This record gives sequence, structure tokens and C-alpha cells, in this order.
Amino acid sequence: MITFELTGGFFNYRVAAIVEHDGHVLVGREEVGDFWFLPGGRCELMESSPEAVKREFQEEFGVGCNVERLVWIAENFFTLGGRTCHEIGLYFLVSLPSDSQLLDKAKRFQFTDAAIGLEARWFPLAEIPSINLVPAFLRTGLLDLPSTTQHIVWDELGH
Repeated sequence: MITFELTGGFFNYRVAAIVEHDGHVLVGREEVGDFWFLPGGRCELMESSPEAVKREFQEEFGVGCNVERLVWIAENFFTLGGRTCHEIGLYFLVSLPSDSQLLDKAKRFQFTDAAIGLEARWFPLAEIPSINLVPAFLRTGLLDLPSTTQHIVWDELGH
């Protein structure tokens, strides 16, 4: 995984999946967490970002997915657990096969990542602005996806 600690902060290279279906979007969180995020994870060395999305989906949910296109390249500056973080995130529009078990909007899906208990669920798009979804640009961005790839700098540290 491409992630490392440096003097003054932590660096992370992450991919995320934007999965929209029937006016809903799939989001996850730590089971005891107070914020939501898009499913995904860290890229591995010599792994393309689309392949990382597919691998993470398979590892976390046990299902395949189709990576459609890159929507956002985000430079994200924030704190997490008292650590200053610098993250490069690539956000991909992803579709699921029509028979995917993940399309059940009534279910919550449990999974683990690095021994951390996680859950995923569907939220109606209209509710996304009112949940604690991070990075915060997603709360409005998911309501109107750009037709071309956009570069976002999201700085919660006030640089």
C-alpha cells in the first residue's frame, strides 16, 4: 500500500468508488465511526488505480465491479486521530452487475479492513448533503457529477 509517515504528517494514496444506483449512493464507515466515506482503499505499488478499485471491491464486498471513468482527482488535507494527513484520492464512477447482492438498498453490509469493523449502506442522494460524508466536497459534488475529470484541492487544515 502506498502510505507512509513523514515528519509533520501522514501521506496516503487512495482510490474510491462512486456507486450510484436508482437515486442512491453507496457509502461506508467504521462501525463505531462518526463519518461516512466512499468505498475504496489504498493503492499498492505498481497497481493501476482502476485495478485498485476492483481489488478493493472484491476484498471488501466479495463482488466484482466495472470502473467506468475517473471523476475527481482530489488533494485532501485533514486531520484524523490527531494526525495531519495529506491524501491524493482518485474518485471513479463505478457500476455493479445487475445481479449484484450489493444492490439491495435495505441491507447494511458488514466487512473488515485491517481488522477494523466497517459497514456500508445506501443513502438516497437527497440525504447526502446532510450526512457527515468526507471529504466534504462530496456532499454537493455527488448531486451533480461533472462530465469531465476535475481536480479538487480540499484543505481542512487552512493552509
